[in-house]
Amino acid sequence: MPVRADRSRPRSGTKSPVPATWSPTWGPVPRMRASPGGAAGTGTGQAKDGTVVPDDGSRAGDHVSAGGGAADGAVLLDEVRATIGRYVVLPSEEALTAVTLWVAASHIQPALQHAPRLAVVGPTKGCGKSRVLDVLYETVHQPMMTVNTSPAVVFRVIGKNPPTLLVDEADTIFGPKAGEKEDLRGLLNAGHQRNRPAWRISGPEHKPTAFPTFAMAALAGIGDLPDTIMDRAVVLRMQKRKPGERITPFRSRYSVPELNALRDRLTAWLTPLRGTAAGLVPAMPVEDRAADTWEPLVIVADLAGGHWPTSARTACLAMTRHEAVQDEQTTLKTRLLRDIRRIFEQEGNKEALRSQDLLAALLTDAESPWPDYGSKGLNAYHLSALLRDFGIRPANYRFEQGRQAKAYARNQFLDAWARYCPDPTTAPAQPAHAGGHESAPARPAPGKPPAPPAGSLPVGLPGTTGPKHAR
Repeated sequence: MPVRADRSRPRSGTKSPVPATWSPTWGPVPRMRASPGGAAGTGTGQAKDGTVVPDDGSRAGDHVSAGGGAADGAVLLDEVRATIGRYVVLPSEEALTAVTLWVAASHIQPALQHAPRLAVVGPTKGCGKSRVLDVLYETVHQPMMTVNTSPAVVFRVIGKNPPTLLVDEADTIFGPKAGEKEDLRGLLNAGHQRNRPAWRISGPEHKPTAFPTFAMAALAGIGDLPDTIMDRAVVLRMQKRKPGERITPFRSRYSVPELNALRDRLTAWLTPLRGTAAGLVPAMPVEDRAADTWEPLVIVADLAGGHWPTSARTACLAMTRHEAVQDEQTTLKTRLLRDIRRIFEQEGNKEALRSQDLLAALLTDAESPWPDYGSKGLNAYHLSALLRDFGIRPANYRFEQGRQAKAYARNQFLDAWARYCPDPTTAPAQPAHAGGHESAPARPAPGKPPAPPAGSLPVGLPGTTGPKHAR
């Protein structure tokens, strides 16, 4: 498997790579043509003395091929973008740009150091996730669906020219039904970066064998994927179409030939550019893991030129910032669970607390984010919205002297506390000693609410059994 060269020095036997240029205003990268000393069809080149030869238009035939050369790469990406946009409704214009570049990047996989994931997630079925995979299957390099594929097969098909993995119903891999598919889950985690092989005992001699894992992958499923995947992915948060939003029906008899024609043109344009792509070090608007994930997309944009270098970086900033907000909200919800647990403990772990009392206790902590939440501080609506994803809702509860009020029952929080903010001071249950005495007081098991006392109304809404398993 080819390994990307060290960017700090030229590879042995080759000329120094030509770094991608990028203006501070994200202007288009100046197109360069190949000289006789460079590779034809790359759009960049060097003379035999190592100098860069600018494209002055005098030898356009050097870098334009019948299938779409570097000169019309921007036009080709525009066509791919418009076609994808006819078949699926994506969450934003930036998301459409990102999908287009992700498709194109699959055609230069052998030149990449990182294989970005594409996480196609939605809150419910019917959001267009599978349709995105249908379009990807006809446009990416060497697609391979992995819905019912065994991990052993995937291990053996990934090689020097890896496929593009397309995983539908990813919740069966990462959710509670994962079971025997843990190997596939590990492969998808490891395959984001080169040189992260999976070792297995293989062959009649039972020798340890390293199987490559590096391959781009698109994963579609309901709910968020694990953080280890989302952190390595370009995330599409799909929603159901509005009544006025129209798409072109996907029909094999005309959709597949149209998409395959675009795929073939992407192959003809980008395959000769793999060597050039391996030497590009694009300026990135983000850092660390986000830069690793988005770099292949920005490389394609810089190879295309036109408006694409600017569009790619704009999409990168917008989508990574959106995910940062999502992460912040998730962290905020975890903080809320911890604060509510503390309040229940201060109140002697009562069976329920009035909504107004719980809110008042949260707002009295000046060091918490709750007094400044929203425009006027946390209110009952905000509290209900933040807890809804955990399956926690207020309900009518009967307190002393027969009074009823909206309240949150403690037993609704037990499962969420155990999953998202387990108490580090909670010791595991100890077996009883021979004398019949226990070493510690018995405590209810996480997720198993105590029986409500006689005479009280049912705690929680009818049919509420707690949150679903996190994905």
